[in-house]
Amino acid sequence: MKVLVTGGTGYIGSHTVLCLLQAGHDVVVVDNLVNSSRESLNRVQELAGRNVVFAHTDLLDEAALTAVFDQHAVGAVIHFAGLKAVGESVQQPLRYYHNNVTGTINLLRVMDAHDVRTLVFSSSATVYGGNNAVPYVEKMDIGADNPYGRTKEQIEDILSDIGAADSRWHIALLRYFNPVGAHESGRIGEDPLGIPNNLVPFIAQVAVGRREKLMIFGGDYDTPDGTCLRDYIHVMDLSEGHVAAVDYVASRAGVFRWNLGSGIGSSVFDVLHAFERAVGHTLPSELAPRRDGDLPAFWADPSAALADLSWSTSKSLDEMCQDHWRWQKNNPNGYAAP
Repeated sequence: MKVLVTGGTGYIGSHTVLCLLQAGHDVVVVDNLVNSSRESLNRVQELAGRNVVFAHTDLLDEAALTAVFDQHAVGAVIHFAGLKAVGESVQQPLRYYHNNVTGTINLLRVMDAHDVRTLVFSSSATVYGGNNAVPYVEKMDIGADNPYGRTKEQIEDILSDIGAADSRWHIALLRYFNPVGAHESGRIGEDPLGIPNNLVPFIAQVAVGRREKLMIFGGDYDTPDGTCLRDYIHVMDLSEGHVAAVDYVASRAGVFRWNLGSGIGSSVFDVLHAFERAVGHTLPSELAPRRDGDLPAFWADPSAALADLSWSTSKSLDEMCQDHWRWQKNNPNGYAAP
């Protein structure tokens, strides 16, 4: 099947493109390269020994997107494209709603016009908000508490309405937790612009000398070691989940929701110490006051994905950190030239 991947040069997108190619699918990537590098696909092609069709296109440009669908017999779409920084979304909500929601509506209009109605959407566990108790299950009410999360929630609502109105649509909503790690080759990985927003890429930049030390926000939570608990998932496990989802919904109409996570809550210190084991020495860190909005604990109940997709995580926290460190050590400046 020919799968079109929006945002396919990004962190999760590029790893999923690799998994799709290795599973025998043909891939067309659409990306505007605002937060990613074309180099990621060059390396994906090297690893897979197969080529990818790339279109430097923005989802806000419906005419350009139409041209891509006119040129390629797309069978399904995996939709990653979107702005994703929570803090930035609080400062620039209009930009986030326009880019993420309007871009998705354009994509859906073009898909419908071309009789392509199989879609896997990259949602997020942020849609659960802060009012649910762990572990998070798909039947819970959702209620994101920041503009980024609300764009994901609104897109889920749009897709649910489309699925209810038109039985020809095959839709998967994947709510995933904290992706980390990199391909075991060290050739592709996470390359955030500016100061990383997430824990593991920040630790990796401390380890490689790009940051002075790790600030640990809050050491007095009601958790085993006082720091926040999160559900970390290896990006390759996550990517395999996307391939399993597109294969599943391709033959099943309706709207399906799955958590993709490990079901394990790991603390900040758990992650820091695992990364120190990967590096081989301790890393500088400092406790700081809590940040507004941080939840004490956040992890998935992934049992539905196991039951429906026969999917579960296979990589341990140590393996996640080892692979992430291999990528960062081999690419201290990410995809940019030294």
